[in-house]
Amino acid sequence: MPAADAETGAPATAGAETDAPATAGAPATADQAAGAPAAGRRAGWDRSTRRAAVLATLVAVPVTVAVAGFTFARLSPEPPAAAPSPSPTSLRPQSGAPVEMAAPVLAERPGVVCRALVSQLPATVRELAQRPVTAGAEQNAAYGDPALTVACGGPEPTVEATADVWTVNRVCWYAAERPDATVLTTLDRETAVTVTVPRAYEGPLQWLTPLSDAVVASVPSGGDSPAGCRG
Repeated sequence: MPAADAETGAPATAGAETDAPATAGAPATADQAAGAPAAGRRAGWDRSTRRAAVLATLVAVPVTVAVAGFTFARLSPEPPAAAPSPSPTSLRPQSGAPVEMAAPVLAERPGVVCRALVSQLPATVRELAQRPVTAGAEQNAAYGDPALTVACGGPEPTVEATADVWTVNRVCWYAAERPDATVLTTLDRETAVTVTVPRAYEGPLQWLTPLSDAVVASVPSGGDSPAGCRG
């Protein structure tokens, strides 16, 4: 016999609704079914967002470092340029006044040769610049202060066979010593050339190199060289 309702005494009908919870394994409600895909989408978006953030960070860090390095390089002061080292061939300070020199009258041929020599002389001899002369610019030249002089067309000295002679760039020179200078004269040229090197300049033969080149280029050889210049 069916049980009666406690308050009304009416019998309970079959299939009456109850507030009992759904048993395990019962199908999900429509709202629950609809919420599941949304949650999955949110989880997917969260993963995509995190991945994009990580990639953006990986790209941004090197760019930031590069920009910072470039900015530092632009703002850093440039190192000062090294001061130029003094040149070993810098010209010495000297007077520009004409150097007093004698100018003896030359015969025609020596005159032609000496003019050729003067035209071949260098503008400087080592660190000595050329200076004007008081006379005979067609046969004389001077350099530096005190003046190293070049005179063309003078007499060739007579030297003993055992005298010391020197070959500098294919020119034979004889050296005569004076208290204030060394006087060097060619011994193997058609027209003699004399170079006077003041004592202020050490190593008189060192000053002959560019002058010997000019002699070879303009003054022909003449006669036999002394034995000391041969071989």
